[in-house]
Amino acid sequence: MTTQLPAPVAVTPPLPTRRNAELMLLCFAAVITVAALLIVEVNQERGVHWDLASYGLGFLTLFGFAHLAVRRFAPFTDPLLLPVIALLNGLGLVMIHRLDLTDHQGGQHDHPSADQQMLWTLVGVTAFALVVILLKDHRQLARYGYIAGLTGLVLLAIPGLLPSSLSEQNGAKIWIRLPGFSIQPAEFAKILLLIFFCAVLVAKRGLFTSVGKHVMGMTLPRPRDLAPLLTAWVVSVGVMVFEKDLGTSLLFYASFLVVVYLATQRFSWVVIGLLLFAGGSVIAYFLFGHVRVRVQNWLDPFADPEGSGFQMVQALFSFATGGIFGTGLGNGQPDTVPAASTDFIIAAFGEELGLVGLAAILMLYTIVIVRGLRTAIATRDTFGKLLAAGLASTLAIQLFIVVGGVTQLIPLTGLTTPWMSYGGSSLLANYVLLAILARISHAARQPIRTRPRKKSPIAAARTEVIEKV
Repeated sequence: MTTQLPAPVAVTPPLPTRRNAELMLLCFAAVITVAALLIVEVNQERGVHWDLASYGLGFLTLFGFAHLAVRRFAPFTDPLLLPVIALLNGLGLVMIHRLDLTDHQGGQHDHPSADQQMLWTLVGVTAFALVVILLKDHRQLARYGYIAGLTGLVLLAIPGLLPSSLSEQNGAKIWIRLPGFSIQPAEFAKILLLIFFCAVLVAKRGLFTSVGKHVMGMTLPRPRDLAPLLTAWVVSVGVMVFEKDLGTSLLFYASFLVVVYLATQRFSWVVIGLLLFAGGSVIAYFLFGHVRVRVQNWLDPFADPEGSGFQMVQALFSFATGGIFGTGLGNGQPDTVPAASTDFIIAAFGEELGLVGLAAILMLYTIVIVRGLRTAIATRDTFGKLLAAGLASTLAIQLFIVVGGVTQLIPLTGLTTPWMSYGGSSLLANYVLLAILARISHAARQPIRTRPRKKSPIAAARTEVIEKV
């Protein structure tokens, strides 16, 4: 009797999580941040001291904590997301510190400090780690879609209901000011409303894809299906009118249109949405003075270079001074631009890093956006696809609004550059956004676990007989 050897069993090797690559990239981001800080210190003739090494070590420790949270609770997350954001955050800290030095030399001390931004970075990275740890499955967010939508609308409405002394700054009512503390609720509302949009579109997809009239090659939705679009239009125009916040209004409405198009694949929704927004903008231009000022400064900022157009004129001079390769970190005069550390930090980088450096920064943002869209393609559930695409599209739209406004491509809106501009609300909200995107990325890249198929009693008995023979 011959003994048959057992058939070889194919063992599938575990998929690489790429966490070591993420750690190496975080170290590289810390090196670049410290090198940029060193260049600023040398060009400002402050000398080289060991505090720079401790700064880099603290920066690496902070993001190392976030890396450990990802490694333990979301090991299949895209390895490029966290390091790229860490580099953007680090460069923003360097520029804010550089503006800090200029203010101290000029005897001014009311400029937002890099120490405060570092504190907010600590809070933001901690929030990132907590969301990664506590949010076990991104699909849980769909259950709270209506609660998120209601909360987002309340956060949008609160600044408009408060007195100007508690909510207004630079003409826009977008703040909630408390003793020793202030918050910009629209930064959190954009995430909550996006979750609401995605949850509703997944649950009511048939409503948005229902048959309508065919006009000029497009299938127009039925009138009763336009209620969500009209609601979003009214809310966005209301934010623009009552809170004088053009940036949030445009960001909110554009994100809604993108998600609707991705969910329905019908271009008619986009056309109708753009027509509604254009109509609302024209009406607001003729009814409200602050809208006319923004548009006039966009068309011709040199008409009032010492008044309403001063900020835009100084930003254009900064770009012209920077040229192709820039003046070098610490060698320019970015402090001549008002709000250089918040709304106009792109102009500061454009002066000291030039077109080449600014293009490199935009490429870093492009990496995050593209990886977010790739996550949306790879995700298996519809809600995750819409949410990941919506988060990535929101970043792209916000970046376009910021850079377009600073470079005079579109009217100035007042939004901050994600992860780079000074601002606790913006930094905290964007790290929460990154954590949700990381969670979706983990679910998309995680291998599917299949259970072994159970054999029937007859097949099991037959296998046993064959093995005995």
